[in-house]
Amino acid sequence: MREETSPGAASEEPRGPRAFLARLGPGLITGAADDDPSGIGTHSQVGAQFGFGLSWTFILSFPLMVAIQQVAAEIGRVTGAGIARNLRRHYPRPLLFGMVLLLLIANVINLGADLAAMGDVLALVAGGSPVVYTLAFGIVSILLEVGLSYSRYATVLKWTTLSLFTYFGVVLVANVPWGQAIRSLVVPEIEWTTAYATAVVAILGTTISPYLFFWQAAQEVEEQHRHHAKPLCLTPVASGPEMRRIRIDTLTGMAFSTLISLAIVFATAATLHASGIRDIETSAQAAEALRPLAGQFAFALFALGIIGTGLLAVPVLAGSAAYAVSEMMGIAGSLDAKPLSARLFYGAIAVTTLAGALLTFVGIDPAKALYWTAVVNGVLAAPLMAVMMLIVTNWRAMGRVRISRAQRIGGWTATATMGVATIIFFASLIVG
Repeated sequence: MREETSPGAASEEPRGPRAFLARLGPGLITGAADDDPSGIGTHSQVGAQFGFGLSWTFILSFPLMVAIQQVAAEIGRVTGAGIARNLRRHYPRPLLFGMVLLLLIANVINLGADLAAMGDVLALVAGGSPVVYTLAFGIVSILLEVGLSYSRYATVLKWTTLSLFTYFGVVLVANVPWGQAIRSLVVPEIEWTTAYATAVVAILGTTISPYLFFWQAAQEVEEQHRHHAKPLCLTPVASGPEMRRIRIDTLTGMAFSTLISLAIVFATAATLHASGIRDIETSAQAAEALRPLAGQFAFALFALGIIGTGLLAVPVLAGSAAYAVSEMMGIAGSLDAKPLSARLFYGAIAVTTLAGALLTFVGIDPAKALYWTAVVNGVLAAPLMAVMMLIVTNWRAMGRVRISRAQRIGGWTATATMGVATIIFFASLIVG
């Protein structure tokens, strides 16, 4: 981003570890939410089925994640509006309605998969009915999102990211052959099969997910309102420090997400794959399978991580849907608003969360659709990313704050990569 700063602005920025942590917010939460229970299930399945063979894809996806999530954050901070509201302002309504509808479908299925995984894991640990636990987790998530103000809830989500550190503990006790694991990061083991192509799209779909774009853009708008700031398109002189904050926040969040994903793949590759267990459908199955192979401690850590990241990711999924629906309808919606003054917003949170939880009750097993949900996200991401790149290069939306050549290259490269992965996937289906 070409940044305009006032003289001495850089020297006025606080420094040190405390200042660094204070800058972390939307990007950190978005990155941590990327490793939701459905993502953990996908990564566990990849590790069990292919061992270390797909580790290289996370090195590929990391810069793409950073590029496109930074674009999403900048859209929110510069325009003062989320992605759906920018679509409403500048592009045809059918495009807006189509994108939001597809997002809602993907999010409800993803919510169902996440809540079911949390319920299954709690049943493994404490006994009882996983169906009851699934519904209970959904209700608790709704009450927290509706009952807490944005500033308090953002703090809760920030602390919840600590639960993901459990996966570093798992990988430390999993007897990982580190030479092979590290080599797999830079030496791809390509298989020309439908299963392999599907797995690549699934990984990209869990790391570059549409709901994360909507969430991070909306959270930048929330942060702007929280600090009583104006959109940067109206105050371009303030863009320098803000764009640096967004870069640091996004880079940190995506790095955290990538390291957690690799820890899960390494742990399951070193245990499940090495023991001949190749068919893992859910994160709960992965946790249970780890118990006899890596011990009770690894099982407990893996299970705790699934519940913790679920409590982080479910509000992000429901919240991103609520922001998209409210913006699509041109109605204000915010986690800082009172429930009665933002009925559509909070109603969308409640409906999408309950719809996901109720998938278990109507005979649809969201866990079975887990892997394919990631694939759907991968397929849907490319057109949405293209639209985001059009928004961020639209002077009517961004004003005098212009995207740099490096960012244009990074954003369009991420979009093209997602498009190529999707084409390869469909071609493999035809050939296979």
